[in-house]
Amino acid sequence: MSELCLIFDLDGTLVDSEGLCNQAFLDLLPELNESSASLLARYRGRKFAAIMADVELRIRRALPSDFEAQYRARLDELFDSRLQPVAGVHAMLQATTCSRCVASSAPRQKIEKALQLTGLSVYFGNCIFSSYEVGSWKPDPQLFLHAAAEMGFEPSHCVVVEDSEVGVQAGLSAGMRVLMYTPECEQSSVPCPSFSRMEDLPALLSRLTSA
Repeated sequence: MSELCLIFDLDGTLVDSEGLCNQAFLDLLPELNESSASLLARYRGRKFAAIMADVELRIRRALPSDFEAQYRARLDELFDSRLQPVAGVHAMLQATTCSRCVASSAPRQKIEKALQLTGLSVYFGNCIFSSYEVGSWKPDPQLFLHAAAEMGFEPSHCVVVEDSEVGVQAGLSAGMRVLMYTPECEQSSVPCPSFSRMEDLPALLSRLTSA
């Protein structure tokens, strides 16, 4: 598998952060009056600006100009106290020998902090790519294409690991192979293989590349 480059999403794929991201919204906007799970189903993988626009429509008022700063500060607090790696990620990364990177819609500072807090920085070093740096968000494929080029790989030699449908769409549009992580064995209409345990990823990669 050494000729492959694995391109990982961050939230919900490497770190168990999506519940915390949605909790930050609920803490700041109690009028949303719904569960973190329902927010996850609605907003998973979406651009933050688009999420804020949708929230404004739902609560029928404009968010304050400093809302994003408030949100990031609250999320930092939640990360510091509660962020964990996705189950099995450390073992999976230790068992894979190919090149790898992170390509996320999050700001670079958030990516770096999440990897550091969960002990995952050692596996990625500076191989981190953010939508905020390329000006493109999933399902647009540009972030993944940029990551592949920077890593020195053709798209056909890249495998994207994602947990969101928009991320899967971006990977497929980039001409890459895609594996969808679905820890709750959720049903999805996206045309790619899925898996529910991170420990299973190395074997799945072997089958994918030998097919």
